[in-house]
Amino acid sequence: MALIKTENLTLSYENMTVIKKLSFEVNVGDYLCIVGENGSGKSTLIKALLSLKKPESGRIELGDGLRQREIGYLPQQTGAQRDFPASVGEVVISGCLNSRGIKPFYSRREKEMAAKNMERLGITELKKRSYRELSGGQQQRVLLARALCATKKLLLLDEPVSGLDPMVTAELYGLIEDINKSGVTIIMVTHDISAIRYASHILCLKSDDWFFGTTDEFIKSDVSDFVTGGSVNG
Repeated sequence: MALIKTENLTLSYENMTVIKKLSFEVNVGDYLCIVGENGSGKSTLIKALLSLKKPESGRIELGDGLRQREIGYLPQQTGAQRDFPASVGEVVISGCLNSRGIKPFYSRREKEMAAKNMERLGITELKKRSYRELSGGQQQRVLLARALCATKKLLLLDEPVSGLDPMVTAELYGLIEDINKSGVTIIMVTHDISAIRYASHILCLKSDDWFFGTTDEFIKSDVSDFVTGGSVNG
């Protein structure tokens, strides 16, 4: 069943159309990588999926009982966010905020969820450490644990390995793959074409066109040469 479905979606950025008549769907358990050239609308699409950007035309539908507040989101980090003065435990449990309503304190269930996700991401021993003192890879694990506190169904990841070295990148991809295999659907924007090896589906955005299909269909298409220079096929 489709968690997200778009039909003839058109989006603009700074009064310029960046995506035209885009139609695709993401089903339960999928791992979708969104790739494409700079300025093709990748991050704009993520904002639209989060209801932070209104479509010019077309529509976005949520299915299988998914609610907007149940989507976990890992945004691109800014310098200010990397210097955020809070403990790891505080950052992780803040992922529960959207589902808490107006309750003044975190519940036992929310505290247990945060502890479970810190263990899942291998950061339990960092719980009392200051977030801004961590390495880039550790910070991304913290933010991934935070996103998991917001959802059991769908994660949206915007350039999650940006600025990380190859070893840390591989470790993070492995964690994301394990999360997907546990039943969480993944939508990931990336400039790193090597990430497609983990994906079940690819959405490739170009300045005047788009491609959506399985990873095998993408690799066999001319579109993959446009993105990778032929490196995927050898």
